[in-house]
Order: sequence, then C-alpha cells, then structure tokens
Amino acid sequence: MLIVILAIIGLSLLILGHEAGHFFAAKLFGLKVDEFGFGFPPRMFAWRPRKTRGNRGEPVRQAQGETEYSLNWLPFGGFVRIAGENDGMVAKMESEGAVGEADKKRLFYFQAAWKKFLIVAAGVATNFVIGWFLLSVILMVGTPKILVVGEVQKNSPAEQTGLLAGDIIKGFTDAKSFVDFTNLHRGQPTPFTVMRDGRDLSFTITPRVKTEPNEGAIGVLLAEGGEPRQGFFASIWEGLKRALWICGLTITALYNLVKNLAFRGSLLEGVVGPVGIFSVAQEAGRVGIIYLVQLASLISLNLAVVNLIPFPALDGGRLLLVAIEKIKKSPIPWKAEAWVNAFGFALLIALMALLTVRDVGRFF
Repeated sequence: MLIVILAIIGLSLLILGHEAGHFFAAKLFGLKVDEFGFGFPPRMFAWRPRKTRGNRGEPVRQAQGETEYSLNWLPFGGFVRIAGENDGMVAKMESEGAVGEADKKRLFYFQAAWKKFLIVAAGVATNFVIGWFLLSVILMVGTPKILVVGEVQKNSPAEQTGLLAGDIIKGFTDAKSFVDFTNLHRGQPTPFTVMRDGRDLSFTITPRVKTEPNEGAIGVLLAEGGEPRQGFFASIWEGLKRALWICGLTITALYNLVKNLAFRGSLLEGVVGPVGIFSVAQEAGRVGIIYLVQLASLISLNLAVVNLIPFPALDGGRLLLVAIEKIKKSPIPWKAEAWVNAFGFALLIALMALLTVRDVGRFF
C-alpha cells in the first residue's frame, strides 16, 4: 500500500512539474496567470498570496496577488490557467472592447509566436530535465545488483516448473555464480526463490544432466541489473546520454503502438495504462526505492516525448497550431481549435480506457 501511495505522489509530482514549467515560463514573460492548481477539482480550498507595494518614502500597502493557488481533491498532478489561453473568451472580450493595449501584453492570445512556443514547450522541457536529473542521481548513488530472467526456453526445466521472464532470482547478483550453482546440481532437485509481482515464490528445479549447444542446465537467458557508483560530472553526462536514448526508445514504441492500432486494431503487450503503472511501481518498490526512482525518471521522459506528439489536446498539438498561425500570419478560428482539441481529448480518454480495462483484466 505504501508503494502505491508513493507511486501516486511521484506521478502527481511529475505532472505538477510539467505544469510548473508552463507557469514559470508565463511569469517570466510577464503574462497574467489566473490559477495554479495542485490536483484536480473539486476544489478543497484556494488562496491568493498578498503582495507588498509602496514607493520610496511612502507607507507600504498590502495588495491582493493576481494568481490564485488552489488545492484540489483529486491528487493526480495539477494544472495552470494562463490568462488569454481561451481564445473564444478573448475574442468575445475584444469584440466588446474590453481588451486594451496594456491587457494585450499580458494575455497569451496576443503574444508573439516564439513566446507562445517557449511557454508551451516549457512543460516538455521540465519533464526532460526531471528525468535527466533523476537518472544522474541514480548513477551517483548506484543501484544494487540483481539477476533477472530475461527469457525462458521452450520445453526446458525452467518452463516446466513455471519460471517466467522478468522473475528476479533471489540470492544471486551475477549470471556466472548462478550458472556455476546450477552446474553443480545437475540431476538434483534444487530449491531456489524468485521475486515476481512483489511476492517471493519458491521453486524446485532439476537441472539437466546433459545439454545440447545453446542449451543451459535449466534453460533460461539471464540479465544482470544494477549500476556501480559514478562521479558527479560522469553521472551528469551519462544521465544525459541515457535520457536521450530512452526518448529514442519511446518514439519507437509510440510508432509501433500507432502501427498496431491502425493495421491490427490491437494494443502492444508491453504498453500499460494508469493501473498498470501502479502495478509496475509496486514491483519496482519491492526491489528497492532506488528502482522506484528509476521508474519515475522513465515516466518523466515518456511524458516529455508523448506531450511532443503533434496531436490535439497535447502540447505538441498546440505547438503545431502555433506554427500554423505563424505561417498563415493570422490566428486559427477559436471554434475550430476548440473542436479539434475536444476530438483529440476524446481519443486520448478512449485509449486510456482501453489500457485500463486490459490492465485490470490481468488481475483476473
């Protein structure tokens, strides 16, 4: 239960970090931010920090801050409302003559394309930096060594016993020592323990006495996990390289996901939704807290890549609209933009629903 709570907090912080990127970029350019929300409505409570004003030689006055900070009941990230993001509302205000030149400097709708681009892209950049930072910290600290079953060969003692790919072999940290152990016990019923889905499972396997080429005593391919400690600058550089590598793998996975959906009408096996993420987090947390941090870094980098997709309702879709505005030198009709975003959002919700149904089905 504690691992699930930590996973919820971690995922929320990653989403909150994404929104904070938009928030600080908007503030940097002097835009008015109406609200920064922690979690999603319904609202628990809200507050506006008071600012002190006063010229030299004059008494200090207290003034109400312009940004409202809210704490909401659904603890899944957060949101930011930048003034002038709602094109329809701005168009209405402009038609009513309620927008002056001073207001235009502080509304998102009237900003130059490059400013809009940087404000929208700031969320993606923040997620990338968080992922890079966490990977670098992991390399500085180092991770415990583990031995994982990478693949189980067909008709092998391991398959007949029930061993599965992804099982973590307890009591061994490198492949050589495990291979030596199984070779010493050929033909003998040998007990050992693996960790699977956060639980310890005991098996008794009898290693084969005779083996053919490319055939092990119990029939498994092994993968060693864990990282030795590295120095500060080496960790930063290696963390950056790994962050870029992970982003590349994510792009490939997304391409395969779309291809499978388009041509086969099915979801890839390795893809999980919100429920699946918590299941993976629970398993990672059982191995060690550092592996939970590693999972957080992967999710943050995935969020960065996914949000760059030029799809409606995502940051990439908004960046595409900004580029189109720049090319045509006029704003996109707000009604058309609203319909496109609504359609994209509906598709994303449908995809999340499909993934959640499949994740839940794995428990039964």
